[in-house]
Amino acid sequence: MTDYSTELVSAPGEAQTIIDTAVRTTTPHELKPGKVYAFNTPRGIHQVDLTGPEYTGTLRRKNGTATVRDAASFLTYYAKHHDDASEVYSDVEQLTVTAVLDAHTADGPRFGGHRLRLQLRRTKAWEEWLALDGKLVDQDRFANFLEDQLPYLETPDAATMLEIAQSIKATTKAEFQSSSRLQSGERKFAYVEDTKASAGAKGDLAVPETFVIAVPPFEGADAYRMTARFKYRIDRGQLTLGFKLEQPEERARAAFADVLAQIAEGIDTPVLNGTPA
Repeated sequence: MTDYSTELVSAPGEAQTIIDTAVRTTTPHELKPGKVYAFNTPRGIHQVDLTGPEYTGTLRRKNGTATVRDAASFLTYYAKHHDDASEVYSDVEQLTVTAVLDAHTADGPRFGGHRLRLQLRRTKAWEEWLALDGKLVDQDRFANFLEDQLPYLETPDAATMLEIAQSIKATTKAEFQSSSRLQSGERKFAYVEDTKASAGAKGDLAVPETFVIAVPPFEGADAYRMTARFKYRIDRGQLTLGFKLEQPEERARAAFADVLAQIAEGIDTPVLNGTPA
């Protein structure tokens, strides 16, 4: 019997030339996308993976997180992509509702990489009211704030509050001397317009002790009513004004609960309290 291994060892260059020639002259075969191929080569096994989306034209699985800003958008996306194993979580502290659309099933794991996230965003008006909540500012700033927020003033109405704001602006240079509470529920401030004159012009500035606003906490949400209580201070004749909102965070939580209820009514899976893994 001829020992071919000995011949190849004795003439490695010639043997390699024969192998390379055979490889080059082999009839090529068309490879089909979506499969993995392996070939013996002079340098070992070579693998060709044609399962990627660049070959098949489709992704292996749904992946990524879509972010929406209101309940209606959440329900639309959820209806399109969910299945019987999808899970939904709510987090009131983060103001989020998260759906894991490809969550684990009872029979086995899944990737959990396709998600839908409702991230509620506070309105500019809500943030502006909270920014001034509990603070005292000068008359001009307070009056300008009331004028900017007229669309959200409910009781007294916007026209009455505009008159109050203009009255506050008109007395910015007056010296305030005292305050008293009227039977009507208003707070009256007595002032002198010109203290340098021998007899300065005197007057009164009246503002309501409380007023009601209606502001949407989140984009796309309904407006929620809150009572604001006037605050003031007279220091060396200077009047500073402000307000204190009654439980604004409780109103925000109530608004989130209403959004969550709207979502719960539109889906067929219970909403879990927490965050997904």
